[in-house]
Amino acid sequence: MDHVVFVVPFVFETSLRFLRAAIRQPDLHVSLISQDPLARFEPDLVRGLDAHWQVADALSARDLIEGVRALQTKHGVQVDYLIGVLEQLQTPLAEAREALGIPGLSVEASHNFRDKSVMKDALRRNDIPCARHALATTVDEAVAFMEQLGGPVVAKPPAGAGAVNTFRVDDIGQLREALAISPPHPQRPVMLEEFIVGREFSFDSVSINGEMVWSSISHYYPSPLEVVREPWIQWCVMLPADVDGPEYDGIREAAPRALKALGLDTGLAHMEWFRRDDGSIAISEVGARPPGAQFTSLLSYAHDTDMYAAWIRLMTGKGFSCPPRKASVGAAYLRGQGRGSVVAVHGLKEAQAELGEIVVDVKIPKVGQARASGYEGEGYVIVRHERSDVVANALERIIQLIRVELG
Repeated sequence: MDHVVFVVPFVFETSLRFLRAAIRQPDLHVSLISQDPLARFEPDLVRGLDAHWQVADALSARDLIEGVRALQTKHGVQVDYLIGVLEQLQTPLAEAREALGIPGLSVEASHNFRDKSVMKDALRRNDIPCARHALATTVDEAVAFMEQLGGPVVAKPPAGAGAVNTFRVDDIGQLREALAISPPHPQRPVMLEEFIVGREFSFDSVSINGEMVWSSISHYYPSPLEVVREPWIQWCVMLPADVDGPEYDGIREAAPRALKALGLDTGLAHMEWFRRDDGSIAISEVGARPPGAQFTSLLSYAHDTDMYAAWIRLMTGKGFSCPPRKASVGAAYLRGQGRGSVVAVHGLKEAQAELGEIVVDVKIPKVGQARASGYEGEGYVIVRHERSDVVANALERIIQLIRVELG
């Protein structure tokens, strides 16, 4: 029976869902490396582990290597796979696997996915449509790129994740003001990217031995960048019931070429992309790991399957299987207005009365809960129906009816 070492640096619910799925596999032994102490994990989860090792820095390749070797020598663990779901883990995991002779995403490919400037360079070399970009090490370089574009830019860290520290800049004055707070330099450059006008989507896919074997498309309402910029906006994601139409031909052609160019062999990739007003597409970012923001749950509901378990089996050499899409699914993220912690949640009874029949999952913000730092907000509501228009209308009603009050 194969043995997988799962790296979960901190007790985050998203990571724990994948860890629980691994423990449920009858043909898999599971050990854990974490930065948090084992006492912080649920007792039922701990009982499903073969072994555990705590490290000082779970995002360090050196600490991961030491942790795996400790599991091998002190617990007699035979390590066949080393995996984790966080974006920030992918390069340390690749470096540790290379040092230990464990199969998985290569170090070079991990850098292609993790460093957004390297990623865009690789895509452009292979004639794959993506936003124009530049890596600026000085304010003058940043200004020159924006003048060359002649329009708004998006500023972001090269190795960012989840729109953290990502913002739109509309003119040279704004750019200089933003960079004055944290000036770029060779050791800490800023990535500037063309601001694309159009609709934003995601493209989730599975590749095995370099060939794409499955894919899914999701719609964003609106883009995460707009949500970050406007704190009053509630974010929604919808998976249409039918994603086989010609309107998606552009991304279906470009996505496999992009993943080959970036070096994905076997794994799940989460790609964000735009359709411009003229119908052309541009790839924004790609991650070689499962998506966040409840996307894996959304995929599970849309396909009537357990996508958490499917990813575990994919990453432990057991193939991939997913039933056809059965329904449309969407999530409305409940985002508090104002500052402070949650003091009230309004409109729940009205939403339940109107939409309760199609609600399949919900996380209601709790009074006293701190304001979330990201655009996903303090809670969510997931709805499912066979018709995409019903789901779209339901998401609109949820954000109209439910209001999270902060104070």
